[in-house]
Amino acid sequence: MLDVYFWPTPNGYKVTMLLEELGLKYNVVPVNIGRGDQFKPEFLRISPNNKMPALIDSEGPGGKPIEIFESGAILIYLAEKHGRYLPADTRGKYNVLQWLMFQMASVGPMLGQAHHFRRYAPEQIKYAIDRYTNEAARIYNVIDKRLGEGEYLAGDYSIADIATYPWLVPHKMQGQDLDQYPNLKRWYEAIRMRPATQRGFAVMADVVERMRQQAQQPSQDKESWNNLFGARQFEKH
Repeated sequence: MLDVYFWPTPNGYKVTMLLEELGLKYNVVPVNIGRGDQFKPEFLRISPNNKMPALIDSEGPGGKPIEIFESGAILIYLAEKHGRYLPADTRGKYNVLQWLMFQMASVGPMLGQAHHFRRYAPEQIKYAIDRYTNEAARIYNVIDKRLGEGEYLAGDYSIADIATYPWLVPHKMQGQDLDQYPNLKRWYEAIRMRPATQRGFAVMADVVERMRQQAQQPSQDKESWNNLFGARQFEKH
């Protein structure tokens, strides 16, 4: 059995997208990061960096349970175990892995900063907004150029595409217009229409709708903000 510690964020959707592509059954364990579930001792035992997603596979190597944190590591583990979305040959494998590392090192962190300073920062800092919006545009251009050379990031559809797509869904919040990136837009729409993508994004859809409604309210939930971005992050847990 697979237990997926999940909340509806880009990193969470990476895992549900792949699980749906693989056709695997899994149990969702909600980790409400606005409420502070990520700081609970039982979760920190699995994910010491207090970030979700995390995975427990009761049928890990040698038939023994394995616990994995970090979304990229989870994708690699699942792809290797099931022999799909990560080539077995060395050249193909590292072609995928370099684009997966690009997502982990650049796409996620930089687009996350753009999103944060444009929407969630307690004060509007022009330097930060400009810096990260421009960096987001640079990253989108890198992806667009790459996708002008092939249908997907690393040959066939792979965990590199699965990892990258969820981070581009909130492109408007990152100050980006997909019409400016025609190759990326073609790729984006193709992935968006995949049944597994739609099933992966349907996980906890009721929570997503509730969060969307709350985001439209003028007052910000101070407790949630503190758990996500404030002093709670820097406490010893």
